[in-house]
Amino acid sequence: MLYLAQVHKNEFLNQFQLRLLAREETETMWTLIPEEAFILLGKGKPFTENLLLLVELSPTGDIERLEDATNWVLNLVKAYLTTGITPEFLRQEAERAEQWRQNLTLQNQDLARRSLELEARREQIQALEESLKRDKNGVHKQENASS
Repeated sequence: MLYLAQVHKNEFLNQFQLRLLAREETETMWTLIPEEAFILLGKGKPFTENLLLLVELSPTGDIERLEDATNWVLNLVKAYLTTGITPEFLRQEAERAEQWRQNLTLQNQDLARRSLELEARREQIQALEESLKRDKNGVHKQENASS
């Protein structure tokens, strides 16, 4: 599993450790890690304090790969922040999409109501036509009976 981590020096143990900051859920979805989770790097591995790294961990929690996160962060900036896609922009777009969905739902309900009204009117017209036919047949029968 892939994590974004920051290098810290553990003064008590006199060695570097990684603080896990976020975990990749899918290619485009990451989850922040709210609790402090650390992984010791061991002695003899010099790192720069506060360096951001991408860390791939095995299912057992062993470090499989470490990679400087600079290019990854720059790609995020390039892909999302240089085009004006901000969290506020995404929130506004989500709100617009929700309003659009609600408007479509209302329009759909209105169309369904109108369709039911038209069907009821059609049935009324058919009933009136039937009634007129019966009345007309009744008048013809009375005329024939009186002649």
